[in-house]
Amino acid sequence: MKRLFIALAITCSAFVMLQSCSSTKNATTGINGGRGMVSGTWILNNVALEGLPDAAVQGLFGEKSYKCFEGSTWKLTNSGNGSYALPATSSCGAVMQTIFWSATPSEETFQFKKIYEGDKAKNVTEGYRLVLTQLSRESMVLKSPIQFGDKTANIVLTFSPAK
Repeated sequence: MKRLFIALAITCSAFVMLQSCSSTKNATTGINGGRGMVSGTWILNNVALEGLPDAAVQGLFGEKSYKCFEGSTWKLTNSGNGSYALPATSSCGAVMQTIFWSATPSEETFQFKKIYEGDKAKNVTEGYRLVLTQLSRESMVLKSPIQFGDKTANIVLTFSPAK
């Protein structure tokens, strides 16, 4: 009986060890790729409203109009420092804004906070959190969720890498 118990214990131990050494399954949620894929210079090609009428959105990220962001250049360094530059148009003035950003593609998040002259990123407590819905070497899509009525709508930002 003692030998049977020992054999059973050894078999169970071996099974547990083999299970713990097996490869892990890939998560079914999240974006493939890491923070390094977000780093670089991106051009914001299109800003679209999903579930929102045009008149419902007055500004975006503290700027006067979401339309001013079309054609903007976003420089995102791997250190988290960055900036965006809005082009001057007939209805929008040129804007250069320093930001501190982070991204966690596996959790589908991209966030940033504006950094003004004399600010330190660690002291800035307000910022913007967006949903990272697509990320590849050719494009990045971010959504800014907004509560509209009794549902969630989105401002959709579509980027391509600067050439």
